[in-house]
Amino acid sequence: MEFTCPFCNHATTITSPNTSDRLSEINIVETRYFDGEKRGVYWYAVVCPNQDCKQLSFQLSIKKLIKKAYTNDWIDSGTTLNKWHLLPESNAKPQPDYIPNAILEDYNEASKILNLSPKASASLARRCLQGMIRDFYGIEKNTLNLEINELEEVVSSEVWSAIDAVRSVGNIGAHMEKDVDLIVEIDADEAELLISLIEDLFIDWYVVRHERQTRQAKLKKLAEDKQIARKKQQAPELESAENIKK
Repeated sequence: MEFTCPFCNHATTITSPNTSDRLSEINIVETRYFDGEKRGVYWYAVVCPNQDCKQLSFQLSIKKLIKKAYTNDWIDSGTTLNKWHLLPESNAKPQPDYIPNAILEDYNEASKILNLSPKASASLARRCLQGMIRDFYGIEKNTLNLEINELEEVVSSEVWSAIDAVRSVGNIGAHMEKDVDLIVEIDADEAELLISLIEDLFIDWYVVRHERQTRQAKLKKLAEDKQIARKKQQAPELESAENIKK
């Protein structure tokens, strides 16, 4: 199974020694049946195989169960009613510290409350997105939607297509038209879509720029070092030439 550790962001394939899970029926009589259905508790644990990490990730879910045909077994219907990230507290991915702290705080908080309050999560995600646009491109308008419109002229077509695709979702689009401090009704899937967009933009904007600046700084340092080495090599030759003239 593909797995990216939420602690170290290490992408790997998880095998049985590193993971465990279990689905248990909730058998309290008063909660056994809901329109012919039943509820179950599902937990899922993973230990990161990265030797420098080894952190435990743990999730807990309430699942809707259905009765298996021709048996008395209750199985997972595929519907998750509630989900909690207990270790770590959210699905927020580790981000580099050169991203402005205020933006990271909104991102982390939006991720933490995603399932508890999707509309509050989406409001924080929207404020995070606006903060990124203003910080990275210096674009400031009355609404986030107007700021996004300005982006089309300055970002790549691939980035613009991703932003515009997310904005085209009904409630998200309405969300963009409002003041970022207003809380607008939105569901968990839409809030998660906004957070995913922010994570992609972290990479496309901040990480790519930082890596380019790092490469350029190394190239500049290499050129300077070569220039110094060349001068040192030329110094004895110049000194010898001066001695000959004398």
